[in-house]
Amino acid sequence: MAEYNSGKAPNLKTNVMRILEKENIKYIPHEYPHGKDAVDGASVAKLMNQDPEYVFKTLVTKGASGKFYVFVVPVADELDLKKCAASVGEKSVAMIHVKDITRVTGYVRGGCSPIGMKKQYKTTFHKTAEEIPKIIVSTGKIGYQIDLQPKDLIRLTDAQCADIIK
Repeated sequence: MAEYNSGKAPNLKTNVMRILEKENIKYIPHEYPHGKDAVDGASVAKLMNQDPEYVFKTLVTKGASGKFYVFVVPVADELDLKKCAASVGEKSVAMIHVKDITRVTGYVRGGCSPIGMKKQYKTTFHKTAEEIPKIIVSTGKIGYQIDLQPKDLIRLTDAQCADIIK
């Protein structure tokens, strides 16, 4: 079940939270001030007063084979597409177009979570996820994040970890 922080817990329960509760994975929900549009990840970390090394963004790519891949990296870092391709055995990968995010994932730009996409795509976290005490990712809705144990998130998403940033 959820473990709420001492701040105010959001009144919202997302599918991501329901999935975590069904799997008995503890999490701490966070809410940050937001409008209708996405905010960059570094700003999200600052709005939540969290270390950007713990706040990860979820990015979706398409490989040369036509398969989709999910990469989850610290918000201040940038994907290295060559390293990403090598990590999933593709010749190359490219970021999907913003207009395709909802169709492919079920989420909107700025609210993409590695948990609960329309389909479970091969997921890779940056290798630092194995070394940090907590990881914070989107709940699938702009303005809401969850904080949980990296090992739980990696296991739940059946993910691998690799060096995938520049």
